[in-house]
Amino acid sequence: MTAPPDLIDPEETIDLLQELVRIESPYFEEDEIVAFVAEWLADNGLEPEFHPVSEPELTGYEGSNVVARLEGSDPNAPTLLLNAHVDTVRLVDGWEEDPLSGRLDDGKCYGQGACDMKGGLAAAMVAFRALSDADLRGDAIFTAVVDEEGPYGLGTNQLLRDGITDECDAAIVTEPGPVLARSDLENPALLLGARGRFLYDITVRGHAAHGSQPRKGTNAVVDAGKLAAALAELDVGTHPKLGAGSVCPLSIEGGGETLSVPEECRLLVDRHVVIGEEPEDVLEDARRIADGLDLDSEVEIGFRDAPASDVYYGPYLTDEDRPLVRSLESGTESVTGATPAIGYFSSVGDFNYLGHRAGLPTVIVGPDGENIHGAGEFVYTDEVVDVARILVAAATEFLG
Repeated sequence: MTAPPDLIDPEETIDLLQELVRIESPYFEEDEIVAFVAEWLADNGLEPEFHPVSEPELTGYEGSNVVARLEGSDPNAPTLLLNAHVDTVRLVDGWEEDPLSGRLDDGKCYGQGACDMKGGLAAAMVAFRALSDADLRGDAIFTAVVDEEGPYGLGTNQLLRDGITDECDAAIVTEPGPVLARSDLENPALLLGARGRFLYDITVRGHAAHGSQPRKGTNAVVDAGKLAAALAELDVGTHPKLGAGSVCPLSIEGGGETLSVPEECRLLVDRHVVIGEEPEDVLEDARRIADGLDLDSEVEIGFRDAPASDVYYGPYLTDEDRPLVRSLESGTESVTGATPAIGYFSSVGDFNYLGHRAGLPTVIVGPDGENIHGAGEFVYTDEVVDVARILVAAATEFLG
C-alpha cells in the first residue's frame, strides 16, 4: 500500500494552530473549542460525533469529547487511536502580551496552551483529514478530549468507560514530548512510557488546647509536618527506563483558630511511581512511615477521592519492537531524514489511561516548545507540521 501524497499544508496547519490558541479553553470550560473542532471536522467531511462526558459526583462536570472515525477496508486490520486534548491550564499571571494571541515570531507560536497541547491537536486534526484520502485497511479513530489538565482526565476516562478504546489496537498521543521527558531530548523523538502518580490524602487528628499551653494539646499541624518531612525522604522504586519515582508534599491545611492548638490537619502528598509499585504497596509505604514516627496524633492515610477505584494514573511501558513504534520510526525517518530518539515521560496524562488502564501500546509524539503551563508558552511551528506528516506516514504504514 502506498501513502497518500503530502496533503499537509504548512500555512494552513499553522493558521489552524493560531485559531485554536485564540480560543480560551481551560479545563471544565471547553465548550467553545469543542464546537470549533467538531465544525472543522464536519466542514472537511469527517463526520464528527459529540461524545458525552459526565462526572456528577465529585465535580458536577458535563461536557463532550469529539470523536471521528475513518473506516478501513479490512475488518481484521488494526485500529489506531489518535488522541489529543483540547483544554489548557487556566490563564496564568505574568504574560507581557495577550496570552491568547497566537503570535508568530521566529518559528514559534505563542499563547497559553500553544505547546500543551494545541500544537499537537492541530497536527492530529490535519493528519486525520489527510488520512481520509488514503487507502487504509485498518480504521483510524480521532478523539479530541476534554479535561486532561483537570484532576481526573475525565475525557479519556470516558473513552475507556464507554468502550471506545476496546476497539483500538494502539494509540498515539500528540502531547509535547521532549520538553517533559525524563532525559534531555530533541525532536524527532518518540516517548514510549511514563511513570504513574498517586495523591496521598492524609488526615492527622491531634487534640485541641489553648495556644498559650501547647503542651496540653497534640498539635496536628506539627505532626503533619513531621510526616511530610519523613515521606519526602521515602525510598522509592526505580525502573531502568522510567527512572526513579518521587515524593513531593504539596500542602498542609489545618488549624486557623486564633489561639488554639490545631486538632486536625489535612496533608496532600504527590507520589510518582514506576512499574511494580501497586496501589496497596503505595499506601503501605506511607502507613509504615507514619507508624515509625510514633506520633501522638491519629493518622488516616488514603488516596484522594476519585470517580471510581480504577481512575488513577498507572505507569506503563511500550516495547520498542511494537509495530506502532516501528511504523513511527520509519515515518519519522521519511519525513525528517533522522532516526527518532527514544525517551520516557516524566509525569502523567491521558497516555497513562491508554497505556496502563486500556493496555494499549501507546506512544507520545508531539511538537516541542517551552514554558508549558507558564507565561510565554510557545510551540515550534515547524515541528507542528512535521508531527502531522509523521502521523500520516506512520498511520498509513501501521494501518496498511
